[in-house]
Amino acid sequence: MPESAQPVTPVTFPPAFLWGAATSAYQIEGAVREDGRTPSIWDTFSHTPGRTAGGETGDIAVDHYHRYREDVALMAELGLNAYRFSVSWPRVQPTGRGPAVQVGLDFYRRLVDELLAHGIKPAVTLYHWDLPQELEDAGGWPERDTAFRFAEYAQIVGEALGDRVEQWITLNEPWCSAFLGYGSGVHAPGRTEPPASLRAAHHLNLAHGLGAQALRSVMPSRNQVAVSLNSSVVRTVSQSPADLAAAQKIDDLANGVFHGPMLHGAYPETLLAATSSITDWSYVLDGDLERINQPLDALGLNYYTPALVSAADAAPKGPRADGHGASSHSPWPGADDVAFHQTPGDRTEMGWTVDPTGLHELITRYTREAPGLPLYVTENGAAYDDKVESDGRVHDPERIAYLHSHLSAVRQAITDGADVRGYYLWSLMDNFEWSYGYGKRFGAVYVDYASLTRTPKSSAHWYGRAARTGELPPVDAV
Repeated sequence: MPESAQPVTPVTFPPAFLWGAATSAYQIEGAVREDGRTPSIWDTFSHTPGRTAGGETGDIAVDHYHRYREDVALMAELGLNAYRFSVSWPRVQPTGRGPAVQVGLDFYRRLVDELLAHGIKPAVTLYHWDLPQELEDAGGWPERDTAFRFAEYAQIVGEALGDRVEQWITLNEPWCSAFLGYGSGVHAPGRTEPPASLRAAHHLNLAHGLGAQALRSVMPSRNQVAVSLNSSVVRTVSQSPADLAAAQKIDDLANGVFHGPMLHGAYPETLLAATSSITDWSYVLDGDLERINQPLDALGLNYYTPALVSAADAAPKGPRADGHGASSHSPWPGADDVAFHQTPGDRTEMGWTVDPTGLHELITRYTREAPGLPLYVTENGAAYDDKVESDGRVHDPERIAYLHSHLSAVRQAITDGADVRGYYLWSLMDNFEWSYGYGKRFGAVYVDYASLTRTPKSSAHWYGRAARTGELPPVDAV
């Protein structure tokens, strides 16, 4: 038998592995003025001229608020057994303070009941970037009080859903909230204040710790409390001391600023030194690190592409190749002497290099960083220029190849000893992609934004087959 005809060993996953998809409230729900919901920072940001592509907003998004039953039925039809969604803080607690709006909570109660009725395990993210505007008006995440308001909100949602939802995530990608929201300004609320971005990072950490405590105070002990970090895989152009020092700066700002206090109860000394000209960190009060360093039941990892850096002789000119949007303000405080470079390889519509080795590297790192802590890939996916073809179908072979390679990397990490218990594809369906508006399609399900018709792409059928069998089909199986 020629070598090319040799049978290929199937890539199989553990029987209890969760096959999920992920979304976030502002990106899919719409109904922004219904049932007592008030504006979030993303409502304000998207309605500010020049902030989003084409001035597009999440006012309607994909109308999941009214179409959730259809969307859950679609998940079940595809064979998914888990769904990660976020709760809209201003839908539940419109001012960020005080009692809940029950009709807002009722939406999530209905959604959870619908998921459970279809055999789909819900995973709730409490914060996916939609801070109530009134809290931003009071200073937002750079203000300490916001962390305590988050804990109050976490308790409200935990009391409402904790009897039926076992998987909880406090924050999604706090790096984006802090450094894109308050540093480069490409995300809401659009501020460009380096000291405020570092204060925001600390108060997001504090919110995580206080929120974890609040959840555990009202939920059954069987429930898992986690956080989802978009930890960066930082690589260097060379092994020179200068390039290695540049990588250390970015690793501290992307990773250590969150996993340091969350996992180890301390900020990296190298981070404090590198940012000492920007802040004295005096807002880290006695007891904060203990509050942040709550025991976790799991850790969520979001991965898309690695970073490639080197030292720069002077502040780099022109746009940064860090994949985080165009701005003349940096999301990397204290790292103006670091240059970012495009990594080689195929690219998605976001301009991000397709590199599944980075996902394996990330999982392996956190297996070492937090031995014994279960891991979930809570986001991974790709945007492509998907089109409806003449046969009414949406063929996306690039996304299938992307999923096959990244899921193979996950399986290899499990073989190597990592305790990875689930994978959440980003995203279930095309949606509002933040400052990019509706121009970037990450979904496994195609959405016609005029009619809001949902059409599963080839990748959705491929991924559904993997979910049903626990085995990766060949890339040409659909």
